[in-house]
Formats: sequence, structure tokens, C-alpha cells
Amino acid sequence: MSQENVEIVREHFEATNRGDYAFAVGQYADDVELVLPPGDLLSGTYSGREAVSGFFADWFRAFGGSQHFDLREIRGVGDAVVVVARHEARGRRSGAAISGEFFYSYWLSDGKIRRVLFHASRDDALDAVGLRE
Repeated sequence: MSQENVEIVREHFEATNRGDYAFAVGQYADDVELVLPPGDLLSGTYSGREAVSGFFADWFRAFGGSQHFDLREIRGVGDAVVVVARHEARGRRSGAAISGEFFYSYWLSDGKIRRVLFHASRDDALDAVGLRE
């Protein structure tokens, strides 16, 4: 099951990169949950497909659709997937280039993404799914 989940998450990022947000949002379970860590500017929990897709729509809107994710690492174990991705974009208004690494853990069931956690580090993401080396 973990390889199937890895492919679902990979397809999710590929759809986002090509601007196919309908496909990306369709990969969420109806009751999907997104959790951003405390201390993050946007920290909090977003529950439900509408709230989660709204969070990402706002984020991407800030970049005018210029965002791109380069998957640096993607690993699965059981129903969980860890992703390390380089995010690159340009500010919609300023045109300023930004980039940074993001660390995620995903949990899936029945072929749908049901939970996404942002993490402060790769080790935190690996710990969250029991893959710490």
C-alpha cells in the first residue's frame, strides 16, 4: 500500500505544478485535515476539503500561479508518506523570487489524502511516520 500512496502524493504535487487544482483537490478526502505547526505564521488546523483547498488557494494566489514544487524526497510506510520539497515562486505583486524547503507528512486511506502535516524539519516529518533513521 505504501507505494500506491507514494504515487498518489506524487501525482498530487505534479497536478499542483501544472495548475490542475481540480485534480489536486479531488485527491483529498472530504474530511481531510491540514495541520501547520505552532509558531508558524499560519499555524493552525484546517478541517475539510473546502478549508484545506482554500488555504492552498490563498497561498498560491500570493504567487500568481508561479509556484513550483521540486520533490527532493518522497518515502512511504504503511498509510503514511513523507515529502521533502523545494518550493520556488515569485511574489505576485513584487515579483520577488522566493524559495525554501518544506517538510510534510501525509496519511491516506481508500486512495485519498486524509491528513497533511507541515513540519519544521525533515527529521520531524520522519519521526511523525516512524521513519527516523
